[in-house]
Amino acid sequence: MAQTAPPMVVQVERSAAATTELKTVGQQVERLLAARPQGQVVEVREGASIQEAINAAQPGDRLIIYPGTYHETVYIDKDSITLSGVIESGQWPTLDGEGTRNDAILYSGNGILIENLKITRYKGNGIMGQAGNNFVIRNNWVIDTGVYGIFPQYGRNGFIDQNILTGIKDAAIYVGMCDNIHVSSNEVYGNVAGIEIENSRHAVVEGNYAHDNTGGILAFITPGLPIKTTNDVIIRDNFIVNNNIPNFAEPGSIVANVPAGTGIIIMAADDVMIEGNLITGNKNAGIIISDMTFAENLPSDPESDPNPERIRIYDNLMLDNGAEPIAEVVAFAATQLVFDSRGPDILDTKADPESCIHDRQRYRTAGLSDYGVCAPGGTAEVVSYLLDEPVEPRSITMEDKGKLAYYAICAGCHAYDIRLIGPKVTEIQRSYQNNPQGIVDFITRPVKRRPDYPEMPPQDYLDMEVRQAVARYMLQVSK
Repeated sequence: MAQTAPPMVVQVERSAAATTELKTVGQQVERLLAARPQGQVVEVREGASIQEAINAAQPGDRLIIYPGTYHETVYIDKDSITLSGVIESGQWPTLDGEGTRNDAILYSGNGILIENLKITRYKGNGIMGQAGNNFVIRNNWVIDTGVYGIFPQYGRNGFIDQNILTGIKDAAIYVGMCDNIHVSSNEVYGNVAGIEIENSRHAVVEGNYAHDNTGGILAFITPGLPIKTTNDVIIRDNFIVNNNIPNFAEPGSIVANVPAGTGIIIMAADDVMIEGNLITGNKNAGIIISDMTFAENLPSDPESDPNPERIRIYDNLMLDNGAEPIAEVVAFAATQLVFDSRGPDILDTKADPESCIHDRQRYRTAGLSDYGVCAPGGTAEVVSYLLDEPVEPRSITMEDKGKLAYYAICAGCHAYDIRLIGPKVTEIQRSYQNNPQGIVDFITRPVKRRPDYPEMPPQDYLDMEVRQAVARYMLQVSK
């Protein structure tokens, strides 16, 4: 009888991004913060405006926010500003959007520190970054802030740590088009997606508690964005537990495709390493790895590789997953001659021969027949992908600001040629051809015109120049 060849041993090269000389993440963050200029301490108490204090601040100033309720949207367009809440006798400084405001905190400055704030009842985002580098977002409590809880976009060298987020109808922590990011020790529950790394590179997601979401931790590529790849992502030492709540995302959004009961989902991302996680009680499957056919209504983009490649699965503790798999999981497992009423611990619909798994027999798997065996090593030598020195501030033109605002704000609801939460960009272009001011007027004071779309929240927190720039950019977008 012919003998089956043993699986190939796959050697894993250390990422060139993991070149830190520092020994702990804490050292990296302290160096990052120490590099900022030191300015004045400004106290903000209930009844005063945080935004007015920011308007008067200089780079390096530290705003101390005392307990109380603040009904406003805060926009930080200066570098090295700190928003630091004071928590006294269990009372937090609270930004309350009252269910009418879109965003709580928006920043475009570099070297921003946001900590110790409670943020609740916004319709769009809790904390959103637009091209700010060297950011630290830690120890915040974010509740029911609409689409995203913490959402840095187009940033580099960022630290998201010890936040609690719940009630978010897309991703609680959403890292979009960023590089060199560390997401650690956060608790995310009661959201559609707990943590999502999208179109980002060089990210570590570790020590988080993702429980009772629809899906726990996601690493995705979304086609049609300026950054075309997601790679070099480490998902390690997380507790990914009981992510079984029904999906309550807006119809048309990408996460509306996330099946309840899934611990980790990798869609089209490359060089993802999964190690040391406790993945338990997820009723559909522990880990799903798929190409872009996983999601419906994705825009076409020939520059985005749809297939996941070089996935590394090291030792993880996986218990009691797959108790109630969806029909698609059962059907795919059957094509792999896996006939089981339970869903698998690990499923890969597009197995890449350069992918590998350590100690495969520990898990119930489907679609991993082409996987090799991971050589010893794991991820221990990678402290993080944070940089030893802060990134130099980038120069942003007004045209750049329009483009960034489009991808950071508009693209979440409007795709070029498919329906998402809002109308297609092509429809908007036809309606406002050669009339950017018409778009500016509408986004400043939106009026609900169509019953088949939700009401758009006002975008008047953006300054007029940015609104004009994003309107011009939207009218010239071609893909």
